[in-house]
Amino acid sequence: MCRVFKINRSGYYAWLDKPLSDRAIEDQRLLKRIKEFHIASGGTYGSPWINRDLRDEGESCSVNRVAKIMRINRLKAQIGYKCRYVKGGKPGKIADNILNREFSPKAPNQVWVSDITYVRTHEGFLYVATVLDLFSRRIVGWSMDKTMDRHLVINALLMAVWQRQPKNEVLVHSDQGSQYGSSDYLAFLKDNKLRPSMSRRGSVMTMRSLKAFSRLSKSASLNGRYTPPERRGNHPQK
Repeated sequence: MCRVFKINRSGYYAWLDKPLSDRAIEDQRLLKRIKEFHIASGGTYGSPWINRDLRDEGESCSVNRVAKIMRINRLKAQIGYKCRYVKGGKPGKIADNILNREFSPKAPNQVWVSDITYVRTHEGFLYVATVLDLFSRRIVGWSMDKTMDRHLVINALLMAVWQRQPKNEVLVHSDQGSQYGSSDYLAFLKDNKLRPSMSRRGSVMTMRSLKAFSRLSKSASLNGRYTPPERRGNHPQK
């Protein structure tokens, strides 16, 4: 057989003793570590993040090698979900857009902006509602829960009211999500001298301040590295 395939007998017997190359054996070892990190991330990590974790553990492989191993073994990062588009009727109008892209109030507790985001955890999604003061760009209220309902946004506003104790009426701007249109939410606004304002459907410019914070908080949570504001070298305004 060696004569037919024109190979050396020594090479054939070496292959019998060790059918896999050193690199293939190392790839199998790395595959076990890669699967551990992939499962620990809930399936959300791709090759760059897994390569960073491997290097933190003392491994010296490149990101391209990790990507190749993941591709061969069909390990992919779960980034998001495709949503079906369902054409609805004419949207209801709960509150006018009183803010009208006026992003520079002259004092604190004049305009608050509220939004909902999510963070993927090992146990599923964690929903986070935040309230930001447009004057200082500081988060004044927040709440977290495993469900995204009206209580999530009400609790975030409750914290903001408790912390700030506004004396005058505050404009609270949000999108047209169902949580912000619920009767309990609107009743809470009325009882606490808060005036609702809502951006038109599909408008993202009005909520850009909170969207930037959401991206920052997700990045910090995935990195596992969060620096408190008092240690960042700047002193946020009240």
